[in-house]
Amino acid sequence: MSEELIPKVKQMIIESLRIEGMSPDEIETDAPLFGEGLGLDSIDALQLVVAMEKDFGVVVPDAATGTKVFASVRSMAEYIAEHKK
Repeated sequence: MSEELIPKVKQMIIESLRIEGMSPDEIETDAPLFGEGLGLDSIDALQLVVAMEKDFGVVVPDAATGTKVFASVRSMAEYIAEHKK
């Protein structure tokens, strides 16, 4: 189930962070989102938390959970698949 969410998660990242000139295909599924990967920061993480709740009805309850959830696109998709209402 999480595999079919991957393109949707990539699109949500692009839209919620307003990343110009990037297509979902350009985001690596297993690359880190923070640091070396997309280079996101803590403000981006907050925007992704809000977008996940709005788009998928999934809540990230705390920072420790967020660290695991936002490790990669795949980890986000897996978390959404497990917790989607």
